[in-house]
Amino acid sequence: MTGGGKRRPRTGEREPEPEQCEKSRGMKKSRCGRADGSGPLRTEVEGCYRLRMPEDFFHFWDFCQELNPDAPAEALVSSVGLKLVGPYDILAGKHKKAKKSTELNFNLHWRFFYDPPEFQTIIVGDSKTQYHMGYFRDMPDDLPVWVGVNEAKKSCVISQVGDNLFAAVKLYLSKKLKEVIEKKKNSVLKDIDEKLTRTAKELGYSLEQKTMKMKQRDKEVVTKTFHGAGLVVPVDKNDVGYRELPETNANLKRICKAIVDAPSDEERLKAFAPIQEMITFVQFANDECDYGMGYELGMDLFCFGSHYFHKVVGQLLPLAYTLLKRNLFAEIIESHLANRSAETPDQLAA
Repeated sequence: MTGGGKRRPRTGEREPEPEQCEKSRGMKKSRCGRADGSGPLRTEVEGCYRLRMPEDFFHFWDFCQELNPDAPAEALVSSVGLKLVGPYDILAGKHKKAKKSTELNFNLHWRFFYDPPEFQTIIVGDSKTQYHMGYFRDMPDDLPVWVGVNEAKKSCVISQVGDNLFAAVKLYLSKKLKEVIEKKKNSVLKDIDEKLTRTAKELGYSLEQKTMKMKQRDKEVVTKTFHGAGLVVPVDKNDVGYRELPETNANLKRICKAIVDAPSDEERLKAFAPIQEMITFVQFANDECDYGMGYELGMDLFCFGSHYFHKVVGQLLPLAYTLLKRNLFAEIIESHLANRSAETPDQLAA
């Protein structure tokens, strides 16, 4: 086989996704019911983002509306320290009040420094660490596979916190309850935790951090990458679709560090040699339909975070996404690289 990587042994083909409102045994029918704001508002949210939104997105808004009818997005701010943002700003009508709202790129709205195109921010927490929760999708046409958390001021790592927002916020509340000593604050948190648990059960949502569906998706991951969320690419019966990079994650990080820390441009150019070699291997891999290799290298370099890699990422990732027929993700990464910032990415801020 040509190129510096080898194909990963096939672990099984992706099973077809069950219908979102499939009536599984023991599941409450109400989970498949439309949330109050999911008619024209659903169309507007999905139109702005060009992404399908899961039912829990709307149900969680309804839950916050019960807690604070006047400002659902702020319902958890004073008590829990979480604020509903991103597509929730559309439900709140914030986008209509913004200047030049027609020119807004919603896929950059609340897109933090390390957020890959697969990640869509829904809730924000501590601004010091840029804590944020979001939906993670493997493909732009699919519903999210789970909810993840990243703290952009700390690292690129995305942690899994459940397959719906109720589970993610429940986990956050559980940790918060252990930290808060003050009786009054603790009592408020317990009250919200009980209401959330009751609502989730009524709607049929799992409150597990790791569901069977998430474990099944883990089996489809071909490589973890620097962000740890993993990449999923189709691999056929002949093991065509992905081949490994010739370097381990640890070695690749050392190569990246040597480039960033190089004392001069001349030294930096020399340090880039292993990356250039891997790019050649990616070209061979793409010729043989192993599109996952370029996807992995591009994602790792994006996650390393240095502007020295932006040009290479801009070559690798849009091409990988296009070859994998994930065109919206190609568009998002191009926009993000052109506007990448460590600042709070609220596109609706005055």
